[in-house]
Amino acid sequence: MDLPNVSNRHRWIVVGLLFSASLINYLDRAALSLALPLISSDLHLLPTSKGLLLSSFFWSYALMQIPVGWCADRLNLRWLYAGAFALWSLSQGLTGLAGSLEVLILFRILLGIGESIYLPGGTKIVSLLFEPAARGLPSGLFDFGTRTGLVLEGVLVPWFLLRYGWRHTFGFLGFAALVWIVPWLLLFPRQLAPADRSVRPAPLRSSVAARPSAFINRNLLGICLGFFCFDYYWYVLVTWLPDYLVTVRHVSIVRAGLYASFVFFTFGVSEPIGGWIADRLIRMGWSETRARKGIVSIAFLTGLLLLPAVRASSTSVSVGLLIGAALVGLSTGNLLTILQACAPADKVGIWTGAENFAGNLSGIIAPLAVGILIRQTGSYIPGFELGSIILLLGLLAYWFVVGELVPTPGSVNGSVTANQADRVSNSTS
Repeated sequence: MDLPNVSNRHRWIVVGLLFSASLINYLDRAALSLALPLISSDLHLLPTSKGLLLSSFFWSYALMQIPVGWCADRLNLRWLYAGAFALWSLSQGLTGLAGSLEVLILFRILLGIGESIYLPGGTKIVSLLFEPAARGLPSGLFDFGTRTGLVLEGVLVPWFLLRYGWRHTFGFLGFAALVWIVPWLLLFPRQLAPADRSVRPAPLRSSVAARPSAFINRNLLGICLGFFCFDYYWYVLVTWLPDYLVTVRHVSIVRAGLYASFVFFTFGVSEPIGGWIADRLIRMGWSETRARKGIVSIAFLTGLLLLPAVRASSTSVSVGLLIGAALVGLSTGNLLTILQACAPADKVGIWTGAENFAGNLSGIIAPLAVGILIRQTGSYIPGFELGSIILLLGLLAYWFVVGELVPTPGSVNGSVTANQADRVSNSTS
């Protein structure tokens, strides 16, 4: 691969493209949650079948994380991301043709394969374009697209479902999204690699030194454990919140989508804010460890608001508390940046794949666990409360397993420094 210099303006254009891809990613994957009542009625699905369908996406999505992360470290990211995007969009569009639970599950598995690129690919690209002290904002911003996709889903998808039905809705969402590939191929650098291969990351001050293997590492273990807990909480909300609002709070699909969009928008807008706050604290003299782990701790504690939210007698009070519980999003940009600070330069993609694999094991478990608890208890409360408890356990991993974050000044992990980035803007077509 060539070693291009990328201007500051071009770096943020790439972040914008990643933001829009992340938006489409979550709009596609989460549309099933709002369509679930209609699909269940059409195909006569039981609660356990609904949990199985919600879980099926994560079977392939989780298993593909490490292979896709390996590819992100070694292959041309321009074509890798475009190919994966095409696969997930076609799978989403074809979902509208499914006539049985088995076919729905098949298309959800294909969707998971395509969408597996979003976090390993996006994190790898950010690590190449930004220096460590400035990665919090772009990391939070590109991942903010996922939550924005959920907001648009809550506003647009119910309207499409009621007007055109679930089959036409899935067809439109999938096939129309293919247009995104055009600006990606036109604007993304043809070759993207570290500006200086000689620069290596500084060793972390941890009681356990990093080992040669990419997967025998204390920091990676802590990151995976912590991200599993974070994603468990997140996937409880993503997969079951709309159904909860319709079934328990007895609101319409349109109103459920609107309420859910408030929650997901709060989660999303918190992501770049949390990353920006940590970046600012580091520039003010805070250590990266104290700044990023501190914001993560505050964010995770807001997840406790989910406990009173599901027990509130008033729907409006419940929605207000759910919005407060979405401030967990303040942690997201910092979680991604913690990994970038820990990972060796040439293993950012595969480490992110390992992290997201661990996180999305919870995507398999959480929908099934909530479905089983609903069947056994007749209530959504135990399943939601378990999500908050597991989230708090993640703090133990980030504080006591992950070591200190000690980046080297200048270009670290192969990132493009500000001086390098401002010199030339080429390699765009």
